[in-house]
Amino acid sequence: MSYIPFPNVSPEIFSFSLGPVTLALRWYALAYIVGLIAGWKLMVLALRTPRLWSGPAPMTAEQVERLLTWVIVGVILGGRFGYVLFYQPGYFLENPSHLIRVWEGGMSFHGGFLGVTLAGILFCRREKVPMLALADLMALVAPIGIFLGRLANFVNAELWGRPTTLPWGVAFPGEAAQTCEGVLTICARHPSQIYEALLEGALLFAALSFVVWRRGWLKSPGRVAGLFFAGYGAARFFVEFFRQPDAQFVSEGNPLGLALHFGGYGLTMGQILTLPMIAVGLWFVTRRGKA
Repeated sequence: MSYIPFPNVSPEIFSFSLGPVTLALRWYALAYIVGLIAGWKLMVLALRTPRLWSGPAPMTAEQVERLLTWVIVGVILGGRFGYVLFYQPGYFLENPSHLIRVWEGGMSFHGGFLGVTLAGILFCRREKVPMLALADLMALVAPIGIFLGRLANFVNAELWGRPTTLPWGVAFPGEAAQTCEGVLTICARHPSQIYEALLEGALLFAALSFVVWRRGWLKSPGRVAGLFFAGYGAARFFVEFFRQPDAQFVSEGNPLGLALHFGGYGLTMGQILTLPMIAVGLWFVTRRGKA
């Protein structure tokens, strides 16, 4: 069987000690930092390009700077509580002190998405910014962070895919190798993090950039956000066929991690959570509303 060995890359870029405390910069944290900075700069660039708007730009560059704080809080709180609510409510009810241990992992994209959405609504009310216009700008830049975050997931050897014999399967270390079913000497898995980085990140960003810079979709508030919702939802739904389900959904009687069954078919939790995104996204793309 041919496969790709997992690259020997440390999740930590560097670390240093200050007395009894050890500080480290991890690739995952860097992905968030770079994603937020790149998103901020791109939003400002769009706001300063008059031809993209049917009238005055909906907000100022200074407001984008203030928005960053709201987004950071929304991502962290929403991502953590989404993970607790959607994936491991029982565990955290028994261990409530573990809720704040975000450094141990456990973040949900869908929870982070809801957190950012709530933060955006509150920001719009406070700053008197049109909600759909802000949603379009945030949707335009979101794939940058998704792309970098999924690459960081790969470096961390987490969120790996199902076992595969395809030549681009990756032999992930640790639990990924130990939990592989069958009698394979080497357990190779789909690099589902790379699939998501390419589909939910690079491809979606290219599509959104095209409709913004070439088709003028920012002049029809809500359409860019709709394309992001539908595009991300469709990409995630597809990748779920190759992604290993979260351990809490896998049991002896449910090895595929199916969370909901329809007849002889089943959907994973990730697929269930994307269905509303796809429906809402298609509605916004097809409507022609105003801010």
